[in-house]
Amino acid sequence: MEEPAWDRAELTVGQLAARSGVAVSALHFYERQGLISSRRTAGNQRRYRREALRRVALIRIAQRVGIPLADVAAVLALLPDGRTPTRHDWQRISQCWQGELEARIRHLQQLRDDFTDCVGCGCLSIDRCRLANPDDQLGEHGPGPRRLLEPTSEPST
Repeated sequence: MEEPAWDRAELTVGQLAARSGVAVSALHFYERQGLISSRRTAGNQRRYRREALRRVALIRIAQRVGIPLADVAAVLALLPDGRTPTRHDWQRISQCWQGELEARIRHLQQLRDDFTDCVGCGCLSIDRCRLANPDDQLGEHGPGPRRLLEPTSEPST
């Protein structure tokens, strides 16, 4: 495949895939979701503006940290005329996601630290459960694994 020239304003789907590290099928999916856009040539081939690389990079970063594509689309839709995010835009976007990422980090740390202990599911089948959650006291706070769903809840002993 021909390397895209730096002075070329548009990339083929294959060039965009090669440069971004994203499969062609994923690029087509992103386009159907309105995350990126292309124009069609007279031969009905897709052409992407070089700036699509930055949008794809943002999408990949967001996906890697677990930001849903719907949230990515909502943020990108706020940009005027569908333009590519600038450095200032990226700072604002990352600040929007900061709270959610911090919550995910806390949750993952809790899972790492508490996963071998009672999760407050109400089963009372592990000998440790009777100590950490006697008589299923956490069941009063709702269904499911209460200690992992509510990081601030501590079983009363």
